[in-house]
Amino acid sequence: MVILISGLSVFVCYRYQIFFNVDLTLLSIAIIFPLVFTIRGSFRRREKALEHLSQFRSAMKTLYYFTTTSNLTLEEKNKLEIILEDVGNKTMERLKNQNEEIKDLDDEIEKVYDFILSKNGMISTKLKDRVFKYLNDLHEAIDNLHAIHVHRTPLSLKAYCKVFIYIFPFMYTPTIIFNIGQNYNHAAVYFVVILTEFILISLYNIQDHLEYPFDDKGLDDIKLDHFKIKRK
Repeated sequence: MVILISGLSVFVCYRYQIFFNVDLTLLSIAIIFPLVFTIRGSFRRREKALEHLSQFRSAMKTLYYFTTTSNLTLEEKNKLEIILEDVGNKTMERLKNQNEEIKDLDDEIEKVYDFILSKNGMISTKLKDRVFKYLNDLHEAIDNLHAIHVHRTPLSLKAYCKVFIYIFPFMYTPTIIFNIGQNYNHAAVYFVVILTEFILISLYNIQDHLEYPFDDKGLDDIKLDHFKIKRK
């Protein structure tokens, strides 16, 4: 789409002799600055997501170790292990889709809490406190991941960038032709305008993919399978 708009802007300018001189510095500030700002913001959110996923797996793994070292029966250990695996799988599924509802995930974590309370006589108070500490870490990691998943770069800023990227060729093309002369190679003008617009929309698309680091659609998306209790 942007390639067509770029080519159309060059054609219209030559066809109707539309040439003027505009300070491209202002246009660069209007597009490049907010675009770079959103890319940096998305990258920082991705790095934070990696930190919280590491905390999530650490807490899950520690709770999983509890199932192998406690005085629970084999059946009870298997039951708690299944609950933990459900928490991990549902967390990954929630991050991969666009659903913002998280109550069912809270209910899964509640099952761990209820299980520990139900084994009151089999688990020492000291060990129980340690388990609750890691449950707290688990809640914190999941809430942080959910916040990153739901609250993204401000939509108004993204819309602003996209609108200006589409408008840019109609301001850029007449200025380029004005500066280099109307008799300059038309093919070169087409190439420069299309290349510039391609670079801008590519940067926007990079930011858009970084915005959703969990959906496995971008080259830089987070490999969620690496943060499961049992890695494949």
